[in-house]
Amino acid sequence: MSAIDAGLRVLRSSPFIQLQDGGRFGVRHLGVTQCGALDWIAHRWANWLLGNPLTAAVVEITLGNAEFECYRDATLALTGADLGARLDDQPLAPWRSFAVRKGQRLTFAQPRQGARAYLAAPGGFQAPSVLGSCASMLREGLGGLQGDGRAIAIGDSLTWAGNANTNVMRQIPAEFIPQYQAAPHLQLVLGSQIGDFRGQSLFDTFNSEWLIDQRADRMGIRLNGPQLQCQRGSMISEGIPQGAVQVPPDGQPIILLNDRQTIGGYPRLGALTPEAVARLAQCLPGQTVHLTPTTQDSALLAQRRLLAQWQ
Repeated sequence: MSAIDAGLRVLRSSPFIQLQDGGRFGVRHLGVTQCGALDWIAHRWANWLLGNPLTAAVVEITLGNAEFECYRDATLALTGADLGARLDDQPLAPWRSFAVRKGQRLTFAQPRQGARAYLAAPGGFQAPSVLGSCASMLREGLGGLQGDGRAIAIGDSLTWAGNANTNVMRQIPAEFIPQYQAAPHLQLVLGSQIGDFRGQSLFDTFNSEWLIDQRADRMGIRLNGPQLQCQRGSMISEGIPQGAVQVPPDGQPIILLNDRQTIGGYPRLGALTPEAVARLAQCLPGQTVHLTPTTQDSALLAQRRLLAQWQ
């Protein structure tokens, strides 16, 4: 793509800045994982601001350290973390759409609140669809701007599918904007192996603070805290859902996210609700979280209420 065709030109980037959409589904039998935006709630709101399909491709900006040059006038949208965004020399708050002019520069510094910001463009950013999605996944060599899974890199050009309307500005109602400051209580749907954990371990699971480890990425997030003990011996590998909380032999839980493996053999406490996964995606290493048990019926009801925001 030439600079003439571009909407944005990438001047600064990192391996944590990727093109993501609603995810890749129906292909786990091929060993291909889900991918897609980690904070799917912020992703949906970014597209909502521009009237896009809610699963359209956006730029997921993790931890900041990014800069883009605008090559044409447009209306863009920003949601998710406050990464110290600026348009030229003006601060740019998230959770709203905003106009850009040709020649302006959009920069992201470092996290102030949250970990991941989502940048949307009219109609969604354009990229080839691979197995039904353009979500980036380097390990499997799928998705992204060139279809090879790589992250957005310096010199890349980004374009979009829709028409830019610079006259309509929107912002998310305050009651729908998540708060990223406090240690979140993450709802956990109990799994079939919950009875294999010792009573003290279950007490510790739901009555302790868990510290997010430095080993955290789009595949999974490790938690540091009490050592959990499972009485189950060997297991046959089985499918891994989004948000699964597995406990390896060291007793420290790992919460598996969008870029997880498709099967695994560690015992699981259960799985986080989709809303909890989105909230966890905005936590930085060193932050604390709490795990709170819930039932499948309660989680399903809460999810339906959440989805009703976009209807």
